[in-house]
Amino acid sequence: MHPTRLSAALAALALTASLAGALAGTATAAPGPAATPQAQPVPPGQGKSLALAAADKAADSGLDGLRHGADEELVRTGVTPWTGGLYYAAYQRTYKGLPVAGGDAVVLSDSAGKVRHVTSAPAPAIKLSTRATVGSAAALATAKGQLASVESASTPELTVLLKGNKPVLTWHTLVVGRTAQDRPSSLDTFVDARTGAVTRATDKILHADGRGFHNGNVTIDTAASSMTDPNRSGFRCGGQNGSTYTGTPPWGNGTANDLVTACVDIMYAAQRESDMLKQWFGYNGQNGQGGMVPARAGLGEVNAYYDGTKTTYGHNQNSSMQLTGIDVVAHEYGHEIFDKTPGSSGSSNENGGMNESTGDIFGALTEHFANNPNDTPDYTVGEKLNFLGDNKPIRYMYNPSLAGDPNCYPQLNSGTEVHAAAGPQNHWFYLLAEGSNPGGGKPASPICSGGPSSVTGIGVQKAGKIFMGALLMKTSSWNHLAARKATLTSAKNTYGSAECNAVKTAWNAIGVPAQSGETDCGGTNTPDFSLALNPAAGSVQPGASATSTVSTATTGGNAQTVQLSASGAPSGVTVSFSPSSVTSGGSATMTVQVGAGTANGSYPITVTGTGSVTHTVTYQLTVGSGTPQPTGCDNTEYTYEGSLSSGQAEAQPDGSYYYSATSGTHVGCLRGPAGTDFDLYLQKWNGSGWVDVAVGGTESADEDISYRGTAGYYRYVVHAYSGSGAYTLGLSAP
Repeated sequence: MHPTRLSAALAALALTASLAGALAGTATAAPGPAATPQAQPVPPGQGKSLALAAADKAADSGLDGLRHGADEELVRTGVTPWTGGLYYAAYQRTYKGLPVAGGDAVVLSDSAGKVRHVTSAPAPAIKLSTRATVGSAAALATAKGQLASVESASTPELTVLLKGNKPVLTWHTLVVGRTAQDRPSSLDTFVDARTGAVTRATDKILHADGRGFHNGNVTIDTAASSMTDPNRSGFRCGGQNGSTYTGTPPWGNGTANDLVTACVDIMYAAQRESDMLKQWFGYNGQNGQGGMVPARAGLGEVNAYYDGTKTTYGHNQNSSMQLTGIDVVAHEYGHEIFDKTPGSSGSSNENGGMNESTGDIFGALTEHFANNPNDTPDYTVGEKLNFLGDNKPIRYMYNPSLAGDPNCYPQLNSGTEVHAAAGPQNHWFYLLAEGSNPGGGKPASPICSGGPSSVTGIGVQKAGKIFMGALLMKTSSWNHLAARKATLTSAKNTYGSAECNAVKTAWNAIGVPAQSGETDCGGTNTPDFSLALNPAAGSVQPGASATSTVSTATTGGNAQTVQLSASGAPSGVTVSFSPSSVTSGGSATMTVQVGAGTANGSYPITVTGTGSVTHTVTYQLTVGSGTPQPTGCDNTEYTYEGSLSSGQAEAQPDGSYYYSATSGTHVGCLRGPAGTDFDLYLQKWNGSGWVDVAVGGTESADEDISYRGTAGYYRYVVHAYSGSGAYTLGLSAP
């Protein structure tokens, strides 16, 4: 055993230290007489592992919109727990190891290991050279040249940009500074790695607005001698030079243009928003990881903005106050929420308008949560600011047309200014939260042509949680049609049919039409199923064959018959299923027979499951090259196959565990790819976490374990200590 192998492996397997841990990758049993050792009811905390195993399997299998080519992968980049044992898993597409801007996806799965919903940005089959002819330094110079002055720039990263549904090799960087018109700018820039021209540049700064300056005497979280938040990572407040204000509490003097006072208002509002996210939605702060970007007060302009690295606040039109009211600050940090949820910020005007609306919605939510008597909750923006010198709000969420903005989705076009484009979604949120005639002193809200006669609200907290859940399904192609589908899914899974129908009615009221495949809000559980392959790829020599397990699961309603078929196989390749149809919850063996004359190459084969609905997955067939699956564990009861990259680990069986009802001997046999170093761990659940009971940790690809233990829950963990490739695991259990 390596002197440091055990500690290194434990570090690599940190996420598997408890049942709630997430493991990279999944694998299922290879075809054989028995599918798996006996499983028992899920022990406490196991739900996350099952949910993520299901999500990873869906991504690996290319379920529906998750389809990807032979050189592409969907890499899990984030996991957010949600109500009712649900988990949102975000995935970024890669091509030959390079990140892809676009083609991202989110899988919603549950603690029973079922996929509830999939959202994905459109992605063409990617095929291009990854060799850059323009260097990163030249690309950075080009990106910086867009601005008159540069404050900061990130190191360029070679990235495949999906532009107009075509892949372009680019250098990606974020450049922060000021334009020739002396306006602040934060340009998310892609420079063509072959021509050196700017392919796309999107300004992350959405020049914003504000209201009041003073929230009264409030309590904020700071360090003893600086305006640094000790509880929320990254958050602090200071002046335009980036230095944090220092001193001792009480902070500020309560006057309109004192900048330390402005920081008190900023920290109060941002911290209330953070608390609201946690207490109302169970979401961990503006960046999803318990923190947020720092803030700067004292901008000498009529402006406030978020640029991806900080928020910045100026003064109102007549310089009588700083733009640091609750809804302004929460609006700016609402942009961070939009930016840090899956899909980030998009490049279209419609997406920008929805980003602006997201800021307004979180401003209203934070006002309602704070319920500060100095700034009572409402659904207007800038009503106390005198932003334009007329003492009127600059946006009205309940009736956007009062500020000249569109109320209805059909009124939008590609040239609608982003703040105006916030109108339809703001209108939708008010109708969902309060209704068209809420009473109690709250304003009535009009309904667009062709909409329902009236809308009944469900309350601002419920509406906010549904909206937050939808943002966790956002992709880079986010628009109103996608938001309708996502909010319906969020409402049905978070609350139920009544709230789902309220969401649908509110969208109908602003003219966003029904979408194919959107969630059925009916009180009954609509029949549905999921589909997965293991393995999802295979290398076969001409004249030979490969097999894969096609597994199904009932995800809605009662179990149903699923007919299996395949398309896209090249000449000389036949695909068969045994059996040809299964009851959802069952599995079949797919055999891919490659004829002797089949041309070498890579071929995507689409596997289709047809029942009350249709789902597809993709099998990547490589003919004429590749390494066969390792063998040598023929004497065990159960066989599993998988593939790992160096440093990854995954649990077996099926990314889960098994139950041994009696004492006896557990046998594990691991055969890894030649020239690598794979390790094997047998772990047992001790009531609160997984503990190692046997370890195979030699400096080789093959490991064997034999352990005599008592009844209980067990699992194996395969760890690619060094090297990558396919493995076979055999196991026997008492």
